[in-house]
Amino acid sequence: MSPLVIAVCCIAVILVAALTVALGYYFLVRPLAARETVRVQELVQVQIAEAQRIKDDALKDLDASRRQAVLEAKEEALKVRTEIENENREKRAEIQRLERRLAQKEETLDRREEGLEGRDRHLQERDSELLHLRQELDGLVVHRREELQRLAGMSTEEARAQFLKTVEDESRHEAARLMRDIENAARKDGERKARQIVTDVIQRCSVDQTSETTVSVVPLPNDEMKGRIIGREGRNIRAFETMTGIDLIIDDTPEAVVLSGFDPVRREVARIALTNLIVDGRIHPGRIEELIKKAQAEVDIRVQEAGERAVLETGMTGLSPEIVALLGKMKYRTSYGQSVLNHSIEVSHICGMLAAEVGADVWVAKRAGLLHDIGKAVDFEIEGPHALISGEILRRNHEPDVVVHAAEAHHHDVEPATVEAVLVICGDQISAARPGARRETLETYVKRVKKIEEIADSFAGVEKAFAVQAGREVRIIVKPEQIDDLASLKLARDTAKRIEEEMQYPGQIKVTVIRETRAVDYAR
Repeated sequence: MSPLVIAVCCIAVILVAALTVALGYYFLVRPLAARETVRVQELVQVQIAEAQRIKDDALKDLDASRRQAVLEAKEEALKVRTEIENENREKRAEIQRLERRLAQKEETLDRREEGLEGRDRHLQERDSELLHLRQELDGLVVHRREELQRLAGMSTEEARAQFLKTVEDESRHEAARLMRDIENAARKDGERKARQIVTDVIQRCSVDQTSETTVSVVPLPNDEMKGRIIGREGRNIRAFETMTGIDLIIDDTPEAVVLSGFDPVRREVARIALTNLIVDGRIHPGRIEELIKKAQAEVDIRVQEAGERAVLETGMTGLSPEIVALLGKMKYRTSYGQSVLNHSIEVSHICGMLAAEVGADVWVAKRAGLLHDIGKAVDFEIEGPHALISGEILRRNHEPDVVVHAAEAHHHDVEPATVEAVLVICGDQISAARPGARRETLETYVKRVKKIEEIADSFAGVEKAFAVQAGREVRIIVKPEQIDDLASLKLARDTAKRIEEEMQYPGQIKVTVIRETRAVDYAR
């Protein structure tokens, strides 16, 4: 409670006390007896003295409170003044810093302006010199033209017409040469395509080395076993060949019999049956038929297991039993020495990864990659490209249209129309082109890449050549001061021509010439 309120309360108490005393005196003291008058007066005086004392105390407290309030107000004012002075001091320091920075910038701008004025004067002088030189050059050109006209005995229009005629003749000659080169290239491409088709026809049955991929060799314990295999008047060998469809070659090779046939599954059945016959020792038509049936059942189990393993490894469930069986048969089918089943599994994984990277349908890409070569399991029985055979088999087994299309288009027998079809093409080429996947050895691959780089480095003006993409592209970095843009085109054409003449390779090799010009300057 504030001192002022306390003082007011005290005064009110005093007034009430005084009023009480007065009323008491008026109503009580006066009627009292005379003997009580003195005592009452004394009591009133005591009350009046007490009230005066309370009033004096209240006034003292009020004066002390007022002095305390004044002191606190002075302290608060001093504090505010100090804060304002500190803030003003900081603002003055910041203004001084800004003034110094502004002065520095003005000084920098003045120096830059002086530099620009000097450069402007220099440029004006250069422009004047260039104008003078241009005038002199124009005079020289006019003089040279007049001199040439005098020496040639013809006007400028006549010389221009003759020049255009010369350029036209040269252009016609160049066009004729280019047409001849195009025709030669088309002829070479046609021959290469024809060789590729013939090779593919042979590959369907015999791959690239017939002696290694269409025969199986069964060792014999001794040469006497050859006679028992042939049998009386050749009945055993005839029965064996009739039941298996595989030819037995019994020649002068010591302790060995060669089984020859294009069907890899039948050849495997014949190999198992003949091996069991040799172990059993009882060789006659009845026993031959019995063991061939057992071998057929064993191979069927192996084929089924191989197909199921491929399905499990790729995660492509829901395939029909026919497709699973054909996948198993691909275990015994090879392409350029590469297992077609392993190749298909590898393509499935590659297509899945590519589809995941580009945002395509991973399931479709993996399924098409696994089934794209399914036609190779029966392509020696059905006519036509194996890609189209694959499409017919998949369509017959109710595979999705996108999967069928991707399988048919992986060799461009059908134009690819989906992203997944393009990914199957890429996956097939990646699996087949990597070093070691097919018949080409690592040594041959390294020699081919080295030869490509040597051919590119042999031309003048080449700084460095790199064979990339497994030897399917060569990138040539040239020296820009020696090779211009037109010479770059000629270098690419000459390099490609030498590679065609001096090397043998599958597919095509892309030649890329890179010419780079750098202009470097420094701002000071």
